[in-house]
Amino acid sequence: MSAIHAQAVERPRFALAVVLGVAAAKLALHLALSNRYGYFRDELYFLDCGRHLAWGYVDHAPLVGLVARIALALGASLPVLRAIPALAGAGIVFLTGLLAWRLGGGRFAQGLAALGVLVMPIRLGIDSLFTMNSFEPLFWVGAAYALVRIVQTGDGRRWLLVGLLLGAGVMNKHSTAFFAVALAAGVLLTPLRRQLRTPWPWLGALVALIVVAPNLLWQVRHDFATLEDLRNVSRTGKNVVLGPVVFVGQQVLVTHPLLVPLWLAGLVWLFRAEHGRYRAQGWTFVLFFVLMFVFKAKHYYLAPIYPVLLAAGAVACDSALERWRATRGRRWPRRAMVALVLVAGAVLAPLTLPLFSPERYLSYEKALGLTRPQTEVSHEGPLPQMFSDQFGWPELAAEVARIYQALPPEDRARAAIFTGNYGEAGAINMFGPRYGLPTAISGHQTHFFWGPRGATGEVVIVLQGTRKGLEDVCLSVEEAGRHFHPWGMAEENRPIYVCRGLKVPLDQFWPRVKHWD
Repeated sequence: MSAIHAQAVERPRFALAVVLGVAAAKLALHLALSNRYGYFRDELYFLDCGRHLAWGYVDHAPLVGLVARIALALGASLPVLRAIPALAGAGIVFLTGLLAWRLGGGRFAQGLAALGVLVMPIRLGIDSLFTMNSFEPLFWVGAAYALVRIVQTGDGRRWLLVGLLLGAGVMNKHSTAFFAVALAAGVLLTPLRRQLRTPWPWLGALVALIVVAPNLLWQVRHDFATLEDLRNVSRTGKNVVLGPVVFVGQQVLVTHPLLVPLWLAGLVWLFRAEHGRYRAQGWTFVLFFVLMFVFKAKHYYLAPIYPVLLAAGAVACDSALERWRATRGRRWPRRAMVALVLVAGAVLAPLTLPLFSPERYLSYEKALGLTRPQTEVSHEGPLPQMFSDQFGWPELAAEVARIYQALPPEDRARAAIFTGNYGEAGAINMFGPRYGLPTAISGHQTHFFWGPRGATGEVVIVLQGTRKGLEDVCLSVEEAGRHFHPWGMAEENRPIYVCRGLKVPLDQFWPRVKHWD
C-alpha cells in the first residue's frame, strides 16, 4: 500500500494553466487571421455539401457536411467558418498536453508538447481552414490517449471509447481507417494483444462498425463512389508521387526541422520507456508511415499522428533536462528550449499562415530559400495552393453575374450556370445570390449527384469549357467574358462562354459530364 501511495504522491500534476494557455494562444492566433484572405476552394465545396446533407459524398466522409450545415446556420462568414477549425486546433493542443501528462511528463513536458503542436507549420496551415483535416487529430490523439489509459489501468472498457473515436474519425475522413489498421497491428505486435482475450476490444470494433455503417450503406447504394474516385486519382496521376528521400524531407518541413529531434526522441521513447510499455503506439506510427508511403499519400496525411510523438518526445526531453539539472544545477536549458521553439516557429509561420500580403509572402519565401512542396500535379499558382485558392472567387461570381445580366430577358429566364469544378460552383452558390444568379450545376465530384436542377440546356453559361468542345455539343458558342485574378490559381483564369441550344436535352446529356478525380 505504501508503494502505491508513494507512486501517487510522486506523479506530476496536470499543468492546466500552462496547457490551456498554449491552446488559447493558438485559438487567438487563428481567430485574428480568419478574415485575412478569402474563402478556400474546399471550404466553398463543403458549404455546398452542408446544403445537401447526406451519409456520404464522392470524395470525402459525411461529418464535414454536418459541421458545414451548422456554420451555414450561423451565417457562414469567414470568421464564423474558421472559428470551427481554430477551436479544433486548440483542442488538439490541449489533448497533446494532456497525453504528455498521462505519459508521466511534468509541467515543462506538458507545456513543450503543447507548444510543439502550436508551432508545427502543417498544423498552423490546416487549422486556418475549414476542412476535415483540422478535426482528424482530435480522433487520433483521443484514441491514443485512451490506449495509454488501457495500458496503465488494464481497464478494457476503454476499448469502447477507442472504437467510438476511430469510427467517428472514419466518418470525418476515410484515411482514419489506415490509422486504425496500423493501431490494430501495433497492438498485435506487443503484449497488449492479451487484451484480445477479453470481449472489450471486439466490442470496441463493433462500436466503430456501427458508427461507420451509415456511410458504408451510402457507398453500397452509390456503387462505391469513393473507391471509383480514388481509382481515377491513381489512374490520372493527379497527385505528386514522392520518392522516399523527398517524402521524408517533406515530413521534416511540415513538422518543422527543429521539432524533428523531439518527435524522433518520442518514437524511441515509446519503444523503450518503462520496458516498452507503450510500444504499441510506436509501432502504430511506424506502420502508418509505411502505409502512407506505399499508397503514395500526400505529405500532410501523416500530420494527425505527430502530436502523439511530440507528447512522448516532450516527456523524454523533460527527463533528460531533469538529469542535467540534477548533475549541474542549471535551469536555463528549459527556458532556452522554449525560446528556441517559439523563435523557430515564428520564422516558418508565414509560410502557412496568412500573415503577409501576397507580394511580401513571395519575398519572404525567396529569402528563406525553401522549395515549395506541391501535392497535386495540375494545380499551379503564384502562391502555394492553400493561399492562391483563397483568391478570385468573389470576382469570378461578379463576372458571371455581368454575363448573366447581359443576356436577353428570355434567355436569362432559362439560363443555367455550368462550372468545371466544385470551387467555381461553390463560389457561384456563395456569392451569386446577391446578384440573383441561379444555383450552379456541375459534374464535378458530388455535384454530379445533385443533377441539372431542372435546367434544359437551352442557354448555359459555361466555366472551364473550351470553344471546340462546346461547339461539338451546342448549336452556338459565344465567348462572353473572361476571369482573371493575379493571385488566384492559373486554371481559373480562363474565358467564360455562353452556349445556346444543347444538341441533346441536358437530363439525357448529364451522365457525360461526370467528373470524379
